[in-house]
Amino acid sequence: MFSAIRNLLLVAFLAPTTVFANEPDAAHTSAEWQIWAYSTAAPSFIGESATVLDQNNDVLRQGSNDWTCMPGNARPMPKAGWPNAHQAMPICADKEALKWMQAYLTETTPQLNHDGFMWMLHGDVGEDNTTPMVMNKADAHAGHWIESGPHLMLMPKDPQTIAGHTSDFRTGSPYLMFPGSQYAHLMIPVEGYYQYAELP
Repeated sequence: MFSAIRNLLLVAFLAPTTVFANEPDAAHTSAEWQIWAYSTAAPSFIGESATVLDQNNDVLRQGSNDWTCMPGNARPMPKAGWPNAHQAMPICADKEALKWMQAYLTETTPQLNHDGFMWMLHGDVGEDNTTPMVMNKADAHAGHWIESGPHLMLMPKDPQTIAGHTSDFRTGSPYLMFPGSQYAHLMIPVEGYYQYAELP
């Protein structure tokens, strides 16, 4: 297990750029486009073999590893599909991080057997770093809204184990999101993380 964690962290910190497979020329509501968009949220050696789900948790592709990729945007998908992969906020999660994601989306307490990992190489469209489920920048606490580029996340079994990390997202170091809550997790920026951000 420690070697797997080490390899994930090495990829996160050492990868010079994020390289995605060619985007298919297909409707964004199609299984083909959605599989591409969601599975490329992780490095190819994970995403290419992962199970892929759509917004309704229907299986678009059955995988052969223990990872699941899906849209992470809790907002309703537009009728024509997500305009791009970034807007879909796709995630690729291992078994434990998927439990965390399901708990977060249903506003229940995560029940993990051990820490989990989740990739978001397309980033997200913005979060209040202090408060879960804030969907609009106008509703966020001043200076705490961050629209993220590519990153890896560690979802802890026990949030207290990561409580000593900073919550300052401006330094480039791993930082806490939702500190002090049951959804506290560690954000690990990779190259391109600040491409969408307007830092205070």
